Amino acid sequence: MGSEVIIMPAMLGVVFGIYYLYISSRNKERLALIEKGADASIFFSTKKSLTPTWKVLVLNVAVLMMGIGLGIFIGNMMHVSFGLPEEVAYPGTIFLVGGISLFTGFFLTKKLVEKA
Repeated sequence: MGSEVIIMPAMLGVVFGIYYLYISSRNKERLALIEKGADASIFFSTKKSLTPTWKVLVLNVAVLMMGIGLGIFIGNMMHVSFGLPEEVAYPGTIFLVGGISLFTGFFLTKKLVEKA
């Protein structure tokens, strides 16, 4: 009974700790560079992204959803045709084809960014 109460605060503590370490280390690094006399403009990117973020997000979500749908379809075919247990066929193919679709989405996004 006690472990259920501890899990959520522990997870939130881990997320907060990682965020705190990221912010504090970034701040220390910037202060060290400023003390050495480096120009503050190195912290700001002058290059703007030519491809809008929403296009990249929509492309990756669309490819992932198609992959999940294909994974469900292939999982059903494996369950019906080969007699593979449902507990193995569906999650296995969904994760496999979903991962392949994310990998494909990465390359499509890379091609989209290079084209713009």
